[in-house]
Amino acid sequence: MRILYINNQGGGFADFINVEEGTTIDKLFKEKMPNENAADYLIRVNRQPVSRDYHLAENERVTITPTKIDGAIC
Repeated sequence: MRILYINNQGGGFADFINVEEGTTIDKLFKEKMPNENAADYLIRVNRQPVSRDYHLAENERVTITPTKIDGAIC
């Protein structure tokens, strides 16, 4: 099935990708960002926060945005 994947890390990009039916948001995150910690990102589907076991559906929009910016002073 096809979803819109928006990655706002670095320069960011948006593109339609194909994922298997029944893919969870957790599985997608691990595939697309294997060396990252999900706790450091705001992950939304159709502009709404979702749980890690949320199953993606056709034509949904996934956004992954870092909550921490390198070089920012706390």
